[in-house]
Order: sequence, then structure tokens, then C-alpha cells
Amino acid sequence: MNKPLLVMVHGLVGSLHYFDPAARIGGARVRCCDLLGYGQHRNVDVKRLTLNAQADHLAGYLDELGGGPAWLLGHSMGGAVVMLVADRRPELAAGIINVEGNFTLKDAFWSSKIIRNSPAEWAAEYLGLGADVAATARSWGISPTPQRLEWMEHLLSHQPPETVYAMSRAIVAETGQDQYLEAIRRVIKRGSPIHLVAGEKSAGAWDVPDFVQAAAVSYSVQPQVGHLMMLEEPAEFCRLIDALLAHG
Repeated sequence: MNKPLLVMVHGLVGSLHYFDPAARIGGARVRCCDLLGYGQHRNVDVKRLTLNAQADHLAGYLDELGGGPAWLLGHSMGGAVVMLVADRRPELAAGIINVEGNFTLKDAFWSSKIIRNSPAEWAAEYLGLGADVAATARSWGISPTPQRLEWMEHLLSHQPPETVYAMSRAIVAETGQDQYLEAIRRVIKRGSPIHLVAGEKSAGAWDVPDFVQAAAVSYSVQPQVGHLMMLEEPAEFCRLIDALLAHG
């Protein structure tokens, strides 16, 4: 029996390659997609960066894979992107694993804070995050270990501050529109299987609409971790994802 295809989409600070999920998730063929402005696509014009443009990019990536419908895992901002793809191109989505994805403006607390700065002010602040990664880890509620600090350095270097700023503006602008929740409602109405995943330390801040919770196949909470649960405890995160894929 062929393993399902799982395409993983990162959040505001990418990627999801760093903890090698392809080697850790045994129940799927795993691919990680870098969105526009990130990794190999980092040199795009930031004026192009919107959630809708990212959804088009992800749909194109899925078309290139040509492996039929995939399970779409979206973390944080990536959760919004996979919901938009499932709405626009439902034939590409076998199911959705939404990992603390943006559903409402309440989920855009970091993005809202970022865009209160000017682009130059944010760039300076962003460089400061990378200048003392251990301090950044502690400020994010993550106990610094050599492995986690190495991964955080990767995350912070994977995209320029201009990308983070542009996507923060997009998140605030687009998830605040009625059309965004209408798209999510259409995905729910079609009956696409949706699993919700949160970290124990951050679950309380995740604003999941009641209609999404009611329709979800499952709501899983990974213990003793926060929003970057895959960085804190990657083995447990991948075991959880394997179990959700087995459930279907």
C-alpha cells in the first residue's frame, strides 16, 4: 500500500526542513514547501507577498509533485495557507492538519506587533533576535539547548526581515476579512477531514472558531511545549502526526 503524501508548510519564520520530518514520520511521504520569500524563494519582490499569493504558490508546488491529493500540514501562518488551498483547489487536499494556524485576527498577535514598527525598525529588531539566539529562545519560552539554538539560528536566517514584515502585514489584512472565514466555512462544508494540533503552553491563546472545532476529526495537544512544538520536541511531534495520518 502506498504511503500518503504529506506536504508541510511553515509559519511566519520558516522552514520545516530543519528537524528532518521525512526521516521521523514513517507513515507518509513527506515534503516541505518553502513559501515565497523563504529559502530558495527568498529573492522575490516583497510587494508580491500575500496569503493568497502563497496559496497559489503552494498549489503550484502540489501540481508539480503530481502525486494526487496530499495531506496538507500548515503551522501558524502555514495553517492559513493550507486552508486557502483546500478552498480553491479541493482536489489537492486529502485532508488538513492545522497546527496552531491563523483563523482570526486574535491569532495574529506577533504579526500585529511587528507591523506597529516601521520596516527599518523591524529589520533592526529582527537582527537583534539572531544576535543573541539564547536570549531569543528564553523570551519565546523555549529552554535553550545546543540543538534548539542551532535550529533557531536556521529559522531566523531562512528569510530576510522584509519577508517577515510583508507577511505580517498580509496576515493582519487578509485574516481580518470576512472572505477568509467564508473560505474556511466552505472547506468545512465540503467535509475535508481536519485535525487540529496545539502545544500545551500555547493552546489557550489559539482562537479556533466554534464551527471549526465542531467539525474537526480531532484536537490534539502536545504536552509541555509551546507554539514551536516541533523545535522543542520533534520526536513527539512526529509521533503525533504519524498517529493522525494513521487515523485518517
